[in-house]
Amino acid sequence: MNEKNALSTQEVAEMLHVSKSTIYDLIKRGEIRSYKVGRKVRFTEDDVKEYISRSRDSQSAMSISPSNEPGFTLTGGDKKTDGFIICGQDLILDVLSNYMRLHGVPALRAYIGSYDSLISLYKNKVNVASAHLLDSDTGTYNIPYVRRLLPGIPTIVIHLTCRMQGLYVQKDNPKDITTWEDFRRDDITMINREQGAGSRVLLDENLRLLGIYGSSVKGYNNETQSHLAVASAVSSGKADVAVGNEKIARQVDNIEFIPLQKERYDLVIRKEDLHTTEIETLLKIIRSDAFKNEFGHVGGYDTSEMGKIIAEI
Repeated sequence: MNEKNALSTQEVAEMLHVSKSTIYDLIKRGEIRSYKVGRKVRFTEDDVKEYISRSRDSQSAMSISPSNEPGFTLTGGDKKTDGFIICGQDLILDVLSNYMRLHGVPALRAYIGSYDSLISLYKNKVNVASAHLLDSDTGTYNIPYVRRLLPGIPTIVIHLTCRMQGLYVQKDNPKDITTWEDFRRDDITMINREQGAGSRVLLDENLRLLGIYGSSVKGYNNETQSHLAVASAVSSGKADVAVGNEKIARQVDNIEFIPLQKERYDLVIRKEDLHTTEIETLLKIIRSDAFKNEFGHVGGYDTSEMGKIIAEI
């Protein structure tokens, strides 16, 4: 392994938005691979990608945490387990669950997409849902979906961050892909996210506005479960284009990012839970300078309105 290409513990901690002590704990538990150069711990990019992919795609509760909490897998028949369940796929939620554990709340993670996240909150399987779902008729995010998918349930929508969504293409953009219109072309193969993911909804809404059927797009039915997986597929040449967020594009070699849409990434809770110890702890954390500083200087996150209640439905 070329030492110039090796990643240090600090660099991996910054990539995953956690402390160095958390990385050492992951090594100790065998959850992330590493090697030593003398007395220094080093990682390859593949080690980090494998860890992120495994922790997301398994849809388990193996969140980044210094504690060894039991896993949680959300299935069709599950009722809410003991513990506090945060639903969604962004790594910011892993860091949030870690902070909550440090504050005495046994937070678990369920890694599913935005649409299914709201359905799980409706069925009372989770405590907190996350969403980044565009309603193209109104040009707004999340609130129209909360109204439709949680009928009769008073809810609170809390802003977490804004992110830039767009297209992953290979370096130098050899096929000159720049807009949603390019999905009409028969010389382009895409790779898609699973149904219900916010990125999939963003794609489908724009295809609908353009009168493009998904079935006419080559690769549309080739689905995977994470931004990292679709970016890696484009990087390796298995696909020409995919939809995802800016942050992941910075972590994958041989990728360029075409920004198209600023999105809102919000948390949704039941209104009756607003004054519980768990939700009050969550709000205290995401409104704190310490938590905001974790992400304030990280590309791809806008924390200016983090923790603001934007709707009561």
